[in-house]
Amino acid sequence: MAVRVGVIGGGQLARMMIAPAVELGLDLRVLAEGEGMSAQLAATRVGDYRDLETVRAFAKDVDVITFDHEHVPQEVLRALVADGVEVHPGPDALQYAQDKLVMRTKLAELGVPQPDWAAVHDTAELQAFLDDHGGRAVVKTPRGGYDGKGVMVVADAADAAAWFGDFDALLVEELVSFSRELAQQVARRPRGEVVAYPVVETVQRDGVCAEVIAPAPEASDRLVRVAEEIGRQIADGLGVTGMLAVELFETTDERLLVNELAMRPHNSGHWSQDGAVTGQFEQHLRAVADLPLGDAAPRAAWSVMVNILGGPADSTIDERFPAAMAAHPDAKIHTYGKASRPGRKVGHVNVAGDDLDDVVYDARAAAAYFA
Repeated sequence: MAVRVGVIGGGQLARMMIAPAVELGLDLRVLAEGEGMSAQLAATRVGDYRDLETVRAFAKDVDVITFDHEHVPQEVLRALVADGVEVHPGPDALQYAQDKLVMRTKLAELGVPQPDWAAVHDTAELQAFLDDHGGRAVVKTPRGGYDGKGVMVVADAADAAAWFGDFDALLVEELVSFSRELAQQVARRPRGEVVAYPVVETVQRDGVCAEVIAPAPEASDRLVRVAEEIGRQIADGLGVTGMLAVELFETTDERLLVNELAMRPHNSGHWSQDGAVTGQFEQHLRAVADLPLGDAAPRAAWSVMVNILGGPADSTIDERFPAAMAAHPDAKIHTYGKASRPGRKVGHVNVAGDDLDDVVYDARAAAAYFA
């Protein structure tokens, strides 16, 4: 009988697991938050992922649980493990992607390079950190933030005063002087096998990933080696199973510092769907099902991913495929079945080839048809 993989969360990441699951002979089932989610084709149950009995009922019909997002409460995850359910990544690993203060503390224990940081409990502690770090810093909520939400650059502790009422402590980090942002993806299966993808450059706009270039241009051999070492160290040190994305700052003095982690397929790896021997969605399924991992090597010299953000105001995104495909036959267009909304990720375009300028142009031009 086919291995039954249950995905908690019905978003676009679960949606993009459907095709590789079919190809691998896996039975993919999805617990969606509501009707009409991106992964509705595989949704076998609709319910609240925060409700233990709902999740337990879903888990009874699968062999292994994995995730479209990191928001399932720890008490629910630990109850599943106590029930004997295979959960990948498990709660002991996932906690480091759920709580940024827990993550920073653990990475410090592992000796992983990261920005100077502190847990601050009130405006006085925050102001002291600001005074010690040039008068400006980045404040983050420890839980719940993504795509620029829950992140604030402050020059006065009073600017973050309202957030203290929602959390016991906030995370404050030095304002890093960086030349660019990078991402290192690795995959790890339960028995410890790890494979690494090329380090990539990510371009953010308004806190949202807009473009990814794989591999990162002008990356020295040392940078490539260090990024991979960091990814492998974190995957092993945290006991991750499945895909791990490590978001990095390359500083102006050529150091690498860890920004954030994601323990699932990640926006920085979408290029691999069409640009690598084994795309991240197939790789994640291989890992959580404890199957041999695939080759993560690129298929072409360059791959570029451009996100479709917002989408057309008239919500005719599907009607625009023919024109985009005719103008850019090398482009691979992926849409998420989502309604258009300003700043919302509703799809992405991948292009691979031998000339970086041509690849960047084609990816951006194809994505522009859906603006």
